[in-house]
This record gives sequence, C-alpha cells and structure tokens, in this order.
Amino acid sequence: MTAPTPPAPRAPGTVTTPAQPARRAPGTAATAWIDENAPVLTGLADRIWAYAEPSLREWRSALATAELLRAHGFTISWGTAGLPAAFVATSGDSGPVLGFNVEYDALPGLSQRAGVPRHEPTVFEGDEYAPAYGHGHGCGHNALAAASTGAAIAAARALRGRATIRVFASTGEEQLVGKAYAVRDGAYDGLDAFLDWHPAPVTGTGWEVTSALYSATFSFLGSPGHGSNPLGTRSGLDGVLLLTGMIERLRAGNVSPSGRIGYAIGGGGAPNVTPDLQTLWVYVREATHERARTLYDKVVACAAAAAVASQTRLEHRLVTAIREGLGNRAGAELLHHTMSELGPPAFTDADHEFAVRLQEAIGRPGAGLATGVLPLRPPAEPDLGGPSSDTSEVSWTAPHLSLTAAVVPIGVPLHSWAATASTGTAIAHAGLLAAARYLASAAVTLVEQPETLAAVRQEFAARERGPAPLPTTAQPPYHVPPPSFLEETGQSARPARTPPISTELLGKI
Repeated sequence: MTAPTPPAPRAPGTVTTPAQPARRAPGTAATAWIDENAPVLTGLADRIWAYAEPSLREWRSALATAELLRAHGFTISWGTAGLPAAFVATSGDSGPVLGFNVEYDALPGLSQRAGVPRHEPTVFEGDEYAPAYGHGHGCGHNALAAASTGAAIAAARALRGRATIRVFASTGEEQLVGKAYAVRDGAYDGLDAFLDWHPAPVTGTGWEVTSALYSATFSFLGSPGHGSNPLGTRSGLDGVLLLTGMIERLRAGNVSPSGRIGYAIGGGGAPNVTPDLQTLWVYVREATHERARTLYDKVVACAAAAAVASQTRLEHRLVTAIREGLGNRAGAELLHHTMSELGPPAFTDADHEFAVRLQEAIGRPGAGLATGVLPLRPPAEPDLGGPSSDTSEVSWTAPHLSLTAAVVPIGVPLHSWAATASTGTAIAHAGLLAAARYLASAAVTLVEQPETLAAVRQEFAARERGPAPLPTTAQPPYHVPPPSFLEETGQSARPARTPPISTELLGKI
C-alpha cells in the first residue's frame, strides 16, 4: 500500500483525524471472515454469558474460548503466571508480534435474565440469613472474549506468514489480578502492539488513561464466644467496623478528587456467636500509582490502629497492585480512522425498543442506543479519576491500542443487573461484531503499513517507565480447578494457597 500522508502541524491539545492510514474498504479478508462467522462468535458470547463464572474460576469459559482458537490453528499454553484458567494462544512465528486481549469473568450479585427490562435474577446464592444473587455478565466480558477471539482468528488468517498473533486469555480481570502477575512474570514481553477493547454504552476510542489501584485484604482475628455474653471475647467484626469508620474519615480530608476507596465485608457468622474472623477487602484507586501507594499506606495505618483498638490480631495481604494505564495517541488515531471507515454497530428497531424499556426501568432517559462513532478523545484535564483495569499493566510493556463499542444502552451503568440484561442480547452481538472488525482491520493495517506500527512503537518507547508496584514475593489468589478441567488442559492440581501475612507494607502491629 502507499505510504500515508503526514498529518498537518497542530496546536498542542487539539485533536485531528489524520489522512493516514490509507483508506481500506470494509470488505477486507479479515472483516469478511468475521461477517461469515458471526453466528460462531455470537454463540461463544452467549455460552460465556450463560456460564457466568466468577473471577479466577472461569473453567468452562476458558475451555470454550480455547476450543475455538485451537480449531483455527492456534496452539494453546495453559496456566499463565500460575493461574489455571489463563492461557496464551499463538498463531504464526514471524513478522510483528500482535497481542489480543480476552477476558471472561463475571461479577457477583448481577444474575439477570437476558432481554428482560426488569430486575429478574436467575440464580440465588447464600441462605435465608445471607441471601445474595448469583454472578452475571454486567461488564460484558462475554462479548469481550468473543470479539477479541474472532478478531485474532481473522487477523491470523489475513496475515498468515506475515505476523505472529497471540491471544492472552486472562483470568480474574474484575479482581485486577491476572495481568498484573502475568506482566510481572514476562508473559507479555516481546509484543509490538497489544489490541484491546471493552464493552460500553458508546463506540469510540482515545488515548485517555485508567487509574492505578491497590487491592488488599485486612483480616481481624479475635476470640469467639456466646453472643449473649460478649465480655471477655474479642470481635473481629469490631476491627472491621473500626477500619471502615476510619476509611470514611479519610474520605473527608485525605482523598483527592481522583482518589477512590471501595470495600466489601466478608466473614459471615451468626448473631449468637462473637465473630472471631472478619475480613475487609479494600480497593484504593488514584490517578498515578505513586499517589495510590500514598493513599494505600494511610489505609494500612488505619488497619493497624483498628486492630489495636479492637484487641484483635491483624493479618494483611496485598492481593494486587497495578499502575495507571498509558495511552497511545498514534494507536488511537489508527483505531478512530478504522472505526469511522467501518461504521458503528448495526442495531435494529427491536434493539432500540428494548433499550428504551431498560432505560425506563432504571429511571434513565429513554435515549436508546448510541448509533455513531464518537470523536477522538484526548485525556481528561484535570484527571478526576475513573475505572481501573489490570490491562493497564500491559500498557507499560507494549503499546496499548484500546477502544470501546456499545453493548448496553446509553445511561445503563456497567456492573449493574441492567447491563447483564443487555449483554446477553442482540445488542451485545452487534457491538461485539463491530469491535471484532475494528480490531482485525487495525491489526492488518499495522502489518501492511510498517510506518504506522513504527509510529505507535516510537510513542511507546518515548514514555518513561519505572518498576511495577507488585512485589516479586506476592502470590496470586488460587482456586483448585475441577479434575476434568485439569485433565483437559494438561495441568496438575496444587493446594490452594493460604493468604500470607504481609510485612512489607504493614510493619509491626
């Protein structure tokens, strides 16, 4: 193909869509394969949606994804970074090395019937005293997995002999675990570019960043006793409640506009037993990992004080730590041009009608579905914080090209039952097929236009990159897989790890 025309000079902060890359007809070999195999890809998305497996235990979802890749000539290497449900699939052994991102974990409490515009969970967990809804795909990872898998297969077929395609099937993204440990262990080394997307209410791209995050558990161990006579016992729940109270006080004067602290209480129990073991799981987010560490250290100090006040023993574990994402403007411009050429997801009148009913059910305006491709988005100024993803760790190892495609109606928040209701419908099908076309076409362009790939890599190389915040001694959470999964993937079982006491950040209590 002909070399692209250099973009005209522009003032700092302005956004333009360059004349390059050269225009490509939507009917390329890669996008044509996606169109021909649309039922296969949407079928995979629906299977993963129905499985609705939790983080780090996506056994059937992983097998279904690997099965499709293997059927199209990819070799599978299981157990990335010691995580059984993660794998790397490879096609080819020459040319630029392009990576594709696959995730397939669901979220707790978001069970919901597909296509039903009212809250109607299908799975319940717990008991009469601790009822809970089952897991559901309220973040659309079922669509993410299917689209990226299809894009990788299509790109591998179109670029046979000219590129190496690797699919990184990552476990536990919702817990921000899988990629942090995989990057630390070198699984993503050697990539020329990493192509990624995420389900959303809108279709677009940019070079904005995601927030850094620290995830940790704080377990308070006391002494049990009869609930009717608590004197002389020490309650782990007291420690947890003291810590949550101090976290709320931190919000009042120690958290910047870009900072976030979220937590969940675990431990259960009964009112007639003084709870001797209770745990608080905490997420600390900030615009940069240095600032996240500063805020996290304050939470650690509060946990130590809560243990002293409740006369309990504190066990603290750093589960994961990720840096903020690094955007890539050259990659975003390529994606935006590709998306503009191929057009937005193709929604039907029935899709729009369901979207309006779903919006009305959650009290949002009946705006329907996003029908266009958004303008190219620069980073927000000032940075007021936002979501985090362990994909950000990959962005420090290779150029990260990322986009969003609409799979839920406008105004429907991800991580909600309403999102789950949409991600199992034709709305998600249209969004994931569009995303697959965008990624596959961009991958082909990166190989057929070496100067475009060079610009993407040059921007990445110019960024300052320091060490990852995740300690080399940290161990990821581990769940023992079913024997059938181990047999099919050729892995060996090993005991579940006991969460160690971290002294690196906590010090003496």
